[in-house]
Amino acid sequence: MIRGLRGRRNAVVALRDTVAEGHRADRWDRMGRLAAYGGSAAMAPYAVIKVSWVVGSLLGLAPVGAGFGLAEWVVLNTVTVGMAVIGIALGLALARPWGMRLPGVPLLFCAWVGAGFLVSMLPYAVADSLLSQPDTSGSGSGGDSDPRMPGWEAALIQFGFIGMGLGLTLALPAYLRRRWPEAFTGRGPPSPLGRAAVALGAAVGLMWLYWSAGGTAGLAHPDEGRTPWRLLCGICGTWALVAAFAVARPGRERPGRLPRWLPSVLGWLGSGSLFAWSGWKLPFTLYVAIASPPDVVLPERLGLAITLHLCAVLTGGTMMWTLTRTPSRTAPGVAPAPPT
Repeated sequence: MIRGLRGRRNAVVALRDTVAEGHRADRWDRMGRLAAYGGSAAMAPYAVIKVSWVVGSLLGLAPVGAGFGLAEWVVLNTVTVGMAVIGIALGLALARPWGMRLPGVPLLFCAWVGAGFLVSMLPYAVADSLLSQPDTSGSGSGGDSDPRMPGWEAALIQFGFIGMGLGLTLALPAYLRRRWPEAFTGRGPPSPLGRAAVALGAAVGLMWLYWSAGGTAGLAHPDEGRTPWRLLCGICGTWALVAAFAVARPGRERPGRLPRWLPSVLGWLGSGSLFAWSGWKLPFTLYVAIASPPDVVLPERLGLAITLHLCAVLTGGTMMWTLTRTPSRTAPGVAPAPPT
């Protein structure tokens, strides 16, 4: 009789926990959908402003950014318009039912790259607005910080980055948990290639943090390393170390330590930051190295900067491959379902 009572009590407790978990999942899902709508709405003014820059420069009604010719300026801002449109569509896909039917690989790639951009841009935008020091080194976000930009445009651009960053931060995990819950159950140890990516990502991150702390080794023009540039180096370097920790961590996780889903989320965000920001800055650095524009001077030695960005792109991609390919620890012998 006692054993039967214990069994019924355990069943009641399990049912109660299941219902509570369902309520928490519903609340998280509703919050994620609202955040996705908010992020898309916040990014819309950025897209409109960039379209006005392109049209205005072509018609001679708006100035061209420092260090750029007309063609380079139009191409750069056309690319950012496309990125903003993709971000708006991504936010809607994370909220609407039709987003669950989209092909998994392109959706995950866009979400990964977008989140990688924004998790670095969000703290940068907040800190840079507090410091209120314009970035004249040409090494920021590709021309958005122009001294001739009106204050209201700068405010809307910052609002767009902050809103989209917060929106993706809440909406993306909710969507992923809804569509691929097995991705949050814990991962096995990384492969040799994954361990190499961890070591290389940590090395790149430490180099950026060294520059952020005021180090001058590897800099061709230390005086050009102003506060915004060092701030961005520090943020990207921190995310590189977070990614290295997250990819290496699941192989050593123990009960009672970090939640199993946390390394997956941190690995996603950190590897995306490595891939997205260096994937954006690598062609810009190559442009400076080849064209040598007279009014754009980067603090780093160009050869070293190109090498670091190339290593970061390869490392971020390899970390992502490791996170998506490593079998789950909680289901040995069963491969996780691939994205559809």
